[in-house]
Amino acid sequence: MGAEAVLPASLSIMLQEPMLVAPAEAAENFIYFLSNLDQNIAHILRTVYFYEAKEDKKNEDPANVLREALRKVLVHYRPVAGRLGISSDGKLNVICNDQGVLFVEGDADAALSDITDTTTLTQFVYNVPSAKNMLELPLMIVQVTRLKCGGFVVGLAMNHAVYDGIAAMEFLNSWAETARGVPISVPPYLDRSILKHRVPLQIEFPHMEFTEIKALSKDHQIIQSSTDVVYSSFCFDAQSLEALKRNLLQEGLLKKCTTFEALTALIWRARTKALNIPDSQKAKLLFAVNSRSRFVPPLPTGFFGNGILLTCAMVTAEDLKHKSLSHAVGLVQEAIKMMDNKYMRSAIDYFELTRARPSLTSTLVITTWSRLSLNAIDHGWGDPVHSGPVTLPEPEVVLFLSCGKARKSIKVVLGLPAAAMEKFREFLRDESHATSSQFESTIKELTLWDIL
Repeated sequence: MGAEAVLPASLSIMLQEPMLVAPAEAAENFIYFLSNLDQNIAHILRTVYFYEAKEDKKNEDPANVLREALRKVLVHYRPVAGRLGISSDGKLNVICNDQGVLFVEGDADAALSDITDTTTLTQFVYNVPSAKNMLELPLMIVQVTRLKCGGFVVGLAMNHAVYDGIAAMEFLNSWAETARGVPISVPPYLDRSILKHRVPLQIEFPHMEFTEIKALSKDHQIIQSSTDVVYSSFCFDAQSLEALKRNLLQEGLLKKCTTFEALTALIWRARTKALNIPDSQKAKLLFAVNSRSRFVPPLPTGFFGNGILLTCAMVTAEDLKHKSLSHAVGLVQEAIKMMDNKYMRSAIDYFELTRARPSLTSTLVITTWSRLSLNAIDHGWGDPVHSGPVTLPEPEVVLFLSCGKARKSIKVVLGLPAAAMEKFREFLRDESHATSSQFESTIKELTLWDIL
């Protein structure tokens, strides 16, 4: 018996009964260790991938191809077929019982060209209605929706506790390679015990990323309380990003500057101004740093897990708003620089002692997807024509996405109260005018559909 998911504009998806896809080869059950880097990010990431029809594939059902390839690739990635559990010390682990990935097929009464509204995206990722909490959810859910034009949509729900962006992309690429009948190019390294805490614990740094900041005025907690949050997306092309970096270096305070550092500082500063945060308020910035090559020794190639740590910059809003943009870039650079082996091992030990979670009071979180190869997952039908997240970020979060065929432009997606969004837009334009008229002309506000 099918279940119907109704889309806007009289579109509908008829879903078949969900099934569980287990690894093609059976194995003994075991408990899979999750490191302290996995514990704080056990939430579901939902993404979609739109594929066009392909003439030489017209007699093949994409759902059958992807399901069979999934069975085969799960032999190498057995934890994905397991379920979350709780260890005796109250931490998450994975029960590797081969229960399987939840797989759903569907047929949409729409062509690829008919799907123009972001509100339809959630309909392409299956939601388990009976699940009361994350422990009752599979670690991966797949929905393959065939379109009447011959194309199809792959919608995924993946638990972040099992993989960070890099590990997720390596898994998806391995799945796609299996579907195309070629060997896996990056076999997974599954042993996460290399990230266990030390005995005895050695906490050598204050770890401001977990610091609870006191909000000085409830009037300025508008991100948490506002009901009129609006979302906008701004595209910074490669030319404008180079102009931004060039003008920052001309200020004379920096010896070098990456695209990420420049754009992060620009957004942090403009957002702080737009929210009119009091000068004496502490402003915190959090963002993830890929730690794979920073550990000593480096994490092995194909490391399957979370190899990212949050780093932190913190300063008074007065300094952030009134000092130069180069000063803000310097704060970002210092936050990256401190992420060496000693600091990261200390952070692992700090969580073991405190079980602390990062505080988001007066905090901006930058999430960077611009370096992930979401657009290069080829199951045999070529690369997806659109790919990206299903939902918009929380108001405390700003999302960086790549865009354009060369993937050298960056889209910045964020939500702010309506009045603050207008100010944010003005501050971006002012900063552009202060550095380069060319830079100003290449900032473009996009529709929400353009997050894909």
